[in-house]
Amino acid sequence: MPGMTSRNNDMLKHLYIKNFTLIDELDIELHQGFSVITGETGAGKSIILGAIALLLGQRADSKTIKQGADKCVIEAHFDLTRYDMDAFFSENDIENDPDDCIVRRELLSSGKSRAFINDTPVQLNMLKELGERLVDVHSQHQNLLLNKQDFQLGVVDIFAEDEKELAQYQQTFKQYQQIKRELEELKESIERNRQNADFLRFQCDELTQANLVDGEQEELEQRSDTMSHSEDIKSALYEADNALSAEQTGVVSSLRSTLYELRKISEVYPVAAELEERMDSCYIELKDIAQEVSTHLERIDFDPSEMDAVTNRLDKIYDLEKKYHVDSVSELIAKREELSVQLNHIENSDEALSDMQQQLNLLQSKANKEADVLTKLRTKAAKKIEAEMQTKLVPLGMPNVRFSVEITREPLNLSGQDKIAFMFSANTSTPLQPISLVASGGEIARVMLSLKAIISGAVKLPTIIFDEIDTGVSGKMAEKMAEMMHEMGDHGRQVISITHLPQIAALGSFHYKVEKQETSQGTVSSMKQLDDTERIHEIAQMLSGSDVSEAAIANAKQLLKVKE
Repeated sequence: MPGMTSRNNDMLKHLYIKNFTLIDELDIELHQGFSVITGETGAGKSIILGAIALLLGQRADSKTIKQGADKCVIEAHFDLTRYDMDAFFSENDIENDPDDCIVRRELLSSGKSRAFINDTPVQLNMLKELGERLVDVHSQHQNLLLNKQDFQLGVVDIFAEDEKELAQYQQTFKQYQQIKRELEELKESIERNRQNADFLRFQCDELTQANLVDGEQEELEQRSDTMSHSEDIKSALYEADNALSAEQTGVVSSLRSTLYELRKISEVYPVAAELEERMDSCYIELKDIAQEVSTHLERIDFDPSEMDAVTNRLDKIYDLEKKYHVDSVSELIAKREELSVQLNHIENSDEALSDMQQQLNLLQSKANKEADVLTKLRTKAAKKIEAEMQTKLVPLGMPNVRFSVEITREPLNLSGQDKIAFMFSANTSTPLQPISLVASGGEIARVMLSLKAIISGAVKLPTIIFDEIDTGVSGKMAEKMAEMMHEMGDHGRQVISITHLPQIAALGSFHYKVEKQETSQGTVSSMKQLDDTERIHEIAQMLSGSDVSEAAIANAKQLLKVKE
């Protein structure tokens, strides 16, 4: 990156552009006060504005990268020592250097874009948030903002200094809207439920009377399975009992005889004692098994009535599960509880509606009171705007101008209850009407400049760029507009005007020229700061065209003397 000069209490103090459309490399210092940028149409002034727009968070297009380059870089250095922005940097965990705040944007030919604030990578929305607090670019199309009610309201709110009151009102209004939606949803839900109340009650009663117990289905299914195979079970148990417990042939009886024989020889044949001990353990276990088999055999008895009861209960459960589209008794119990809650809501719906309606009424009353506070602040601010606009517009060639801020009531909305309209009349014979309907292009330009002048003082934006705001004006009026911009610059602002008018260019404290040249690599745009001699020639050229006459030189010198 290019080397930086020492701090000079400027706002946008340095601009560096590389490989952006027609610009190979631009490395230029900017200054506090009123500066002008001139150049022929198509020279590249709009390119420089486009680069600044990218720094302010505008979405990027890789097509703007200079042909043949892999990357485009746009970097600006700001002096923020007179602007308290500590909170922004602290909240976003970005290092803060008020002497030299660096904002950088990089576009890659791959289509990717990167943004940095003080070398910290940031999202585009954060870059835009900071950009809105650093630079205000006013282009011709912004004059159309005078048609927008929200722009006019925004101007009034700036002068009303009602940010805290507006935030409080908007919080209340959003709560009001939320409760209002919930109330409508509750009414619709209650109405639907009331229409189905009888059916819901029937379903709840049916499930309640079923006396459902969680886990009973599995138990019943096991019992049913056992009873349906009772003959097979009984036969198998009989065979097992006979094999184990028959008097002569049963395993237990035979094992007992074997133990007896081993015991007889255990004293003379020690191995028999060991075998007897092991076999005795088997005998005890088999004897116990035989007793259990015998017990189960005695208990197995097919009871048709019990089988019918189990089957009927299972059929009831299956029917309910099919009816309510569930797969288990636990889900049927949950459905019963859900129906119970719905019925309880229906029975208590009037009370719930009353409570919510009361809550809504309280919020509406609170919103109305807070909206009234906003109206009072805005009404007071409107008077101030009218007075200041009168002061600004009269010297701009409109001695009989009338400018009024009309405030009318409308239903509560996110902005309050005030509808703002800027009313305008350039002379005494024309009634006040909405400015967009009656003001000419030149008049709108003067009105917007006046608004920007008074807004800049209220908002304290570091840098304001006017892109041909002088459209539709000339001569003496252009000079008056230049004087207003110069005055803005004298009051701690950095004001930059892109202009085609020599009357405005002559009043700039600093003068830059944008030029376009044909080179072996193609068309290239550049910008440089003019010295005194170059300024005289540039303004003379603006006065007379490409053939600069002695008279134009003399006229240019005269215009520049006005500044001195």
